[in-house]
Amino acid sequence: MNHQDKYWLIYAKATFVIAVVAMVISIIKLPGDLLVKGYYGICSLFLVSATITLSKAVRDQAESHRLINKLEEAKTVQILNEMDE
Repeated sequence: MNHQDKYWLIYAKATFVIAVVAMVISIIKLPGDLLVKGYYGICSLFLVSATITLSKAVRDQAESHRLINKLEEAKTVQILNEMDE
């Protein structure tokens, strides 16, 4: 892992923690009863969970397409090499 990747990972983790802390503080300071605060808390947790799931699915799809493209490229190179022989 190079320095740029390391710093990007630190940045991503730090911004996630800051966002979660800000959301928790916002919900605690929210005027209203405990039921409303609990609702917003659960919605926030669900949003975080859905975001993580979506980003993983998008990354997995991109990696899958990249692997398929590499396989197709290798097949093409193999066919071209066979034609040259």
